[in-house]
This record gives sequence, C-alpha cells and structure tokens, in this order.
Amino acid sequence: MKMESNENKYKDTEVRKVITPSLLNKMIIRSCFLQSSFNYERMQACGWLFSLLPGLKAIHKDKDDLKKSMKLHMEFFNTHPFLVNFIQGVVLAMEENKEDISAIRGFKVATMGPLGGIGDSIFWLTVLPIAAGIGAAFAIEGQIIGPIFFLIFFNLIQFALRYFLMYYGYNKGVSTITKLKENTQKFANAATIVGVTVVGALVALYIKINLAVVIPAGKAKVELHAGVIDKIMPAFLPAVYTALMYYLIKKKFSPIYLVAITLIISIIGKYIGVF
Repeated sequence: MKMESNENKYKDTEVRKVITPSLLNKMIIRSCFLQSSFNYERMQACGWLFSLLPGLKAIHKDKDDLKKSMKLHMEFFNTHPFLVNFIQGVVLAMEENKEDISAIRGFKVATMGPLGGIGDSIFWLTVLPIAAGIGAAFAIEGQIIGPIFFLIFFNLIQFALRYFLMYYGYNKGVSTITKLKENTQKFANAATIVGVTVVGALVALYIKINLAVVIPAGKAKVELHAGVIDKIMPAFLPAVYTALMYYLIKKKFSPIYLVAITLIISIIGKYIGVF
C-alpha cells in the first residue's frame, strides 16, 4: 500500500472500487436534505457533507483521510439543489480514485456556479411555470387533480434528473467538465427562452384585466377594452401589469405589498365601475 504524507494528498492512495448502486441511491435520497442546515457562512456545506458521507466512509478506511475529506467538504458550497447530484457523482469518482484534494476542491468551485444558473433556468423558469400552469388550469375547472398533477409532475422531473445526473457524473467522472463548459451557456439560454415563452402564455391565459369603460362615438358606443385595446394587442393590459410588477419586484418592493396594492386597486376599480 502506497502511503504519502502531504496536505494535498490522502495518506492511503490505493484505489478501490467500493461505490455501489445502493450507495449511490442512498446518497441521492440524502441529497434531498442539502439545504436543511443552510447558513450564510458556508451555505449548503453541512447538507453537502451529509449527503456524501456514506460514500466517503466507504472510500476512506484511514481515519485521517476521512477527517481530511470531511474537512474539505465542509468548505463553502452552494449550487442548485436539484442538480447537485451531478457534482456529487463526479466528486465521488474523484474521491474513489484518490485524486489530489486541490483537484476535488477546484472541480466543486468550477461547477457549482454554472449548475446554479442552469438549474434556475430549467426549474424556476421552465418546469415550475409549466407544472403550475397545467395544475392551475385543472384547479380553475374545480378538479382535484390540479394540485396532485403539479406535485407529481414537478417531483417526477426533479427525481428523474437527480438519479440520471448522479449515475452520469459518477460513470463519466471529470471528462464531463469539457462538455459542461462548452454547452452551459447554450443550454441556459435555451431553457430561459422556453421558460419566458411559457410565462408569457400563462400571463395571457390566467391574468384577466377587463376595463368596463365605454367611449361615446355619436350614436354608437365603443368599449375601450374590447373595441380598442384588444384590437391593438390581445392581453395587452395583463402583459403591461405583469411587466410593472416584475419591475417593482426588481426594485426591491415586497411581493406581499404588491399583492395588497393589486387587491385594493381591484376593489376600488370595481366599485367605481372601471373594471
């Protein structure tokens, strides 16, 4: 057994294939608790170590090596909670091959940021609006399947990705870095475009602003909303109002405050006959 004394290397450098599918599955389930001890000093580090621990214990039989590995994985870590399994898989492969500690640290630092951006594009701008939109459509019709569909659809996608990314990352190892660098921006842009398109469709379908204002035109009367605004651009007012809310949220206005303002405007507008 080859033994080395170096802070950047493990003492026991013998490579043993000890990671099994059951261990990978166990770590996938534990990764669901990634943010259970989130804090502003090390972000997801505690949850990250918790999810990796079964694999680290199987890999490092030397207690000093295990301590060194646990110390490494308690360093600052923050990425998207649904895509973390890709980093997990690659890190486990590197740990199993007894790669240098600096190389493992470098991989984590290099991938957690891009995956955070990709995850936001996939889930918060694409999967979530689609799942919520379809679920809301069922719910509006009074069907109990609405919330059930939302929960099943959203979680089915995230768990399928968790399992795929864990096994893919572990089997491919660090060779995946090149592909990740080449395609990160393209993938994020594509997911963002799809998500924005879906959000635009949901705005047109589910946000209703109907003006009751009527403009006299001689003997005829023209409805301002249906006769003028909708002729220029259907769902124009919902799009404008949504854009205004988005702008105010970006300006750090509280969403609760904006909801309250919307309710007040709706009530007053209905009372005076504007809506």
